[in-house]
Amino acid sequence: MKKPNILWIMTDQQNDKMMSCAGNTWIKTPNMDYLAQEGVRFTESYCTNPVCLPSRFSLFTGHYPGDIGLKSNDYCREVERLPKRLLTDGLGKKLKEAGYEAVYGGKEHLPHMRAADLGFDYICSDERGELADTCAKYIRDYKKEEPFAMVASFINPHDICLMAISDFAKQSGPVEQMLAEELITETETVHEAMRIPEGMHPDVFYRTICPTLPKNYEPAADEPEAIRIMQEQRRFKKLAREQYTDERWRLHRWAYGKLTEKVDGEIGRLLCALKDSGKWEDTVIIFTSDHGDMDAAHKMEHKTALYQECCKVPLIIKGISGPGNEVSSSLTVNGLDLICTVMDYAGIEKPDHLEGISLKREAEGESDGTSERKERECVIVESEFGIAAVGRSGKYVRYSCGKDNEQFYDLTVNPGEDHDQMSEEKYREEAEKLKKAAELHITLREDRRKKLQCIPMY
Repeated sequence: MKKPNILWIMTDQQNDKMMSCAGNTWIKTPNMDYLAQEGVRFTESYCTNPVCLPSRFSLFTGHYPGDIGLKSNDYCREVERLPKRLLTDGLGKKLKEAGYEAVYGGKEHLPHMRAADLGFDYICSDERGELADTCAKYIRDYKKEEPFAMVASFINPHDICLMAISDFAKQSGPVEQMLAEELITETETVHEAMRIPEGMHPDVFYRTICPTLPKNYEPAADEPEAIRIMQEQRRFKKLAREQYTDERWRLHRWAYGKLTEKVDGEIGRLLCALKDSGKWEDTVIIFTSDHGDMDAAHKMEHKTALYQECCKVPLIIKGISGPGNEVSSSLTVNGLDLICTVMDYAGIEKPDHLEGISLKREAEGESDGTSERKERECVIVESEFGIAAVGRSGKYVRYSCGKDNEQFYDLTVNPGEDHDQMSEEKYREEAEKLKKAAELHITLREDRRKKLQCIPMY
């Protein structure tokens, strides 16, 4: 049986709510919606760390960032070198050994390595429209007998970061001023996304089409002190919370939606290329993002925090013979499971050191999601500021600094994480169970880090 083509599409900073197929009525994402219609949408998918570089490290190695001591984008300070095995066993190399042409286009943002070091052939450095056109042309022109495996890594809706950075650049410090001045394309793109439609009065705009504020807009009274500490480190975050008006926050949500719609259109060009070239039926499509964005929840923007808006990500897989239009509530970790899923489709034996679970059977309608996943009662999300353990209904969070650093949320009744429920007797058993899972994870990371350090380093 011929192996399928594999198209892995990634966006940046898109939380799981930012698709119209996820129930968001403020945006229109027809291409993401079409993928969901043709495949399986996983509604309980989490990243390994709600920041770009650590999450991307996981996505392309299958390891938690904690396995190498990685916590943030500041990898040079945290990790001196990479274990050699991570590169010798690179996904691109494995795919080529399995008979694939493995190509990569778009954003990388990986620690001490490039996509080429993992074995991919680089086809485009652009992260926007040019990337979409290059990937679409590659798909249309591809005539070889061997299948292709492509990663198309788009930047948006990440440009939303530049709204608060540019708004408070002068008050925040030299780094923010430099970003606002030098990231011209990003700043121009977010400013374009912020525009009120021509000919529409602001009163009409805010009354009719601008997103309303989220239900968990106000910061919690018992908010972990670590959140304040986090915001102090990047002053523009603190200033946004203190100085943005309700209307400014709503405009931020509008711009975030427009940037998401923009990347949805770019993704659509790849889907059209598959359809037009007759490759749709023979191609597995995986769609996800590296992490989310706070999107005005708790009067916050950006990422890093262990709130659901940052940790939960979209995940859709369009298989070869799956029933389509399916929704799965299986707990998934995109940074662990997707590399295993790609290997499974490519006929590559899963290495023993990978902790992830292939989602192929669910994507193909061959599993009810209970067999392998019975053992996964919770997922772990790491962070520069702490750790979270998320179960079927509850969530335990422990920040590494400040007061009120240990919290529990019953996500069935408190989905916005509006208040800590740790002290409620009825949650004591579940909170303790998730706490132990978090502590076990930390111990396992220390053990895996020691084992990886025994392997020669580059």
